[in-house]
Amino acid sequence: MITRTENYNLRSRNTFGMDVSCALFVEYDSAGDLAQLDWEALPKPILHVGGGSNLLFTGDFPGTVLHSAIRYVKFVDMGLDDVLMTVGAGVVFDEFVQRACDASLWGAENLSLIPGEVGACAVQNVGAYGAEFKDIVSGVVCFDTHTGDKTVFKQPECAYGYRDSIFKRPENKGRYIVTSVLFRLSRRRGPRLEYGGLKAAVEAAGGPVTPLSVREAVLGIRRAKLPDPAETGSAGSFFKNPVLDRERFSRILSAAEGQEVPHYDLPGGMVKVPAAWLIEQCGFKGCRRGGAGVWPKQPLVLVNASGSARPDEIVALKDEIVAVVRARFGVTLEPEVVIV
Repeated sequence: MITRTENYNLRSRNTFGMDVSCALFVEYDSAGDLAQLDWEALPKPILHVGGGSNLLFTGDFPGTVLHSAIRYVKFVDMGLDDVLMTVGAGVVFDEFVQRACDASLWGAENLSLIPGEVGACAVQNVGAYGAEFKDIVSGVVCFDTHTGDKTVFKQPECAYGYRDSIFKRPENKGRYIVTSVLFRLSRRRGPRLEYGGLKAAVEAAGGPVTPLSVREAVLGIRRAKLPDPAETGSAGSFFKNPVLDRERFSRILSAAEGQEVPHYDLPGGMVKVPAAWLIEQCGFKGCRRGGAGVWPKQPLVLVNASGSARPDEIVALKDEIVAVVRARFGVTLEPEVVIV
């Protein structure tokens, strides 16, 4: 079924809580509905959204906003160590993670409480605590808006990278709409606890290490340092963590003036530096600029601090942070959030 609403207010559709509208809002609950749409007649441009947890609208959207209400979770259990789950694109991602952990399946637990819906997560390649979406995906099913056909991408064909995929490439912008994802999870014990104090949190809880116990540890860590979007508008991590070569990393070491710089060594001699650390060193942690602010417990998160912040206030704060970090460390932070 397809529902259409003209002049639709998007405040409830973006976790920043920006009070903006679109010319037309279209929601559908099956892949077949997409083939029935008159694409030429839809107001342009066309934007597909998930939970709106990775978006910053800078004003009213003049075109069509599409949203998936394809919400199903199906287990494909052949009695083997690996278990497949096929999940509709409109399922809240954390609900899928909960289902996997409840079934004692390993693979998704470190991704607990990442906001958004499954389809958008497939595009963004979300990640946290040493795990990424790409680690558990087997295939992504899409509707090709150019041909009207169903298209299936196997995991290698998705070209997943750090917060990147084939679906984000300029030549594919707006072409593929994710309708479902096939996940591959495992019954084999396989906790990944080496990242971000996760091992200490799991050990402190005591008891056996299970997908559910790891999930509970992740939930505790995330809730302690991140705002609840229901109470404080945000889009989670606003910036990507910069990945640098050794020469550029050495410049950060020099600018740090003897301080220890947290970092993660990557293959090929590259180094990932936490953007949160760079932002905090520049004095932005907990700062406020009009209705916009930086979350005091996690400087990677920009927030709608007043509850009624204007988009331009969020953008101005973002620009200030980028300029100051660049001036001190020679690194240009890139937004993880999609600015519309």
